[in-house]
Amino acid sequence: MTESIRLATLHFQVLLEEQLARAAAIEQRSERVDYASLRPLVIGVIGGDGIGPIIVKEARRLLDVLLKNELASGDIEIRDIVGLTLERRKALGQSIPEDILAAVKRCHVLLKGPTETPKGGTMESANVTLRRELDLYANVRPVRVPEEGIDWTFFRENTEGEYVLGSAGIAIPGKLAVDFKVTTDAGTARIARAALEYARANGRTQVAVVTKANIMKKTDGQFSRIVHETAADYPEIEVTDWYVDIMAANLINRDIRSRFQVFVMPNLYGDILTDEAAQIQGGVGTAGSANLGDGYAMFEAIHGSAPRLIADGLAAYCNPASLFRAVEMMLRHIGRTKAALRLAQALDVCLESERRLVVSGDRNGATCAEFSDYVLRTLSNEPG
Repeated sequence: MTESIRLATLHFQVLLEEQLARAAAIEQRSERVDYASLRPLVIGVIGGDGIGPIIVKEARRLLDVLLKNELASGDIEIRDIVGLTLERRKALGQSIPEDILAAVKRCHVLLKGPTETPKGGTMESANVTLRRELDLYANVRPVRVPEEGIDWTFFRENTEGEYVLGSAGIAIPGKLAVDFKVTTDAGTARIARAALEYARANGRTQVAVVTKANIMKKTDGQFSRIVHETAADYPEIEVTDWYVDIMAANLINRDIRSRFQVFVMPNLYGDILTDEAAQIQGGVGTAGSANLGDGYAMFEAIHGSAPRLIADGLAAYCNPASLFRAVEMMLRHIGRTKAALRLAQALDVCLESERRLVVSGDRNGATCAEFSDYVLRTLSNEPG
């Protein structure tokens, strides 16, 4: 037992030194990429696992239409990045194979299908690795239900919390296991500023900070404190504190949920609450997700690779709407606002106002390709 404690102590020392170095690197601010100056602007496309290649294929069809002129002129280039599959990652023992990571870093933005993380073992999630390697610190997820007055935007800290050391915990077999939660001042300040800047730019007056600071007094307490300190530069925005369990209840409380506007929270809470919020919108198949940093950005569906659909032979009936919403977010992020607006309007027609086809995830509904055809027809029928 004494030897186990000694080894665990050494392991923790190494982790602490690594995280202090990471915090110091965050403090060295980097300039944000100017997408307008890039020619070509390179979009990397990753299929992923399970239903990923199916929905990504349909998303590519949208991009080919929406960016037709810029693709023809060479202003934008789309690159397929092949090989980020569970089988290959397991064979190599790498969460992101080195050739894939190199290819990713030669792109400016990514459109990514879901990837599967093996249960057990020490292999890290591909998403966690990508977020860390590309420093994609802000996970942004909008949720809209206009008829209920819901217009939420979630800012989830993406590179810290419980996930940053998710595969680096300590276990003493037969006795106990310990995982870690990491919160840095610099990491919290930048996600706070991202949320507050968004609120200011979009005329929002309120930001809700979601933690469990009454229990996690060091990490969550620090997160809340730093958000409030950062908010001093935004006096027109009201910052309120909420515990995550209460907020989970508030999101399904029809009497008060429309009052909320912008949320900012640590990693784990954001992962859970945004899935709940997406379900209120119509399911995890309806919401897109942006992972933003200063140098790179990655856009994806918020759902997983749906192995059950694959096992049941229903892959063709998967819903591409979440990834289509991510495409909309990507277009807006890279400054192609007209294309983003066209897609947003078409999706509103197909998913809300008209709904001639519904993807139900079984043979009673439309297939993924049929729904894509519907969206493309709607785009082509636009006036002008």
